Amino acid sequence: MNDRDKVFTQLAEERWKVSLKLTLAMMFIYFGFILLVAFNKSLMGSLIVPGLSWGIFLGALVIIAAWVLIYIYVSWTNNYYDRQIEEYIKSSK
Repeated sequence: MNDRDKVFTQLAEERWKVSLKLTLAMMFIYFGFILLVAFNKSLMGSLIVPGLSWGIFLGALVIIAAWVLIYIYVSWTNNYYDRQIEEYIKSSK
């Protein structure tokens, strides 16, 4: 394996690690919400304020969490991953 392959393999491994961590975070959030819905209906049905239950509130937070995790991944990709590839391409010319 030459140096170029090693650099790209290392970058691919880093990308997989970040992707896996963010995927596990989203799965924890989502399945935690689903388990609350399934096994703690009284909590999820109780009202925070009139017209807003814990179930609706936490469901909205699940959606927001997905957006935040996507933003983290895109930011990491733009600020680290893509720059590392660009720097390597420029240095290899």
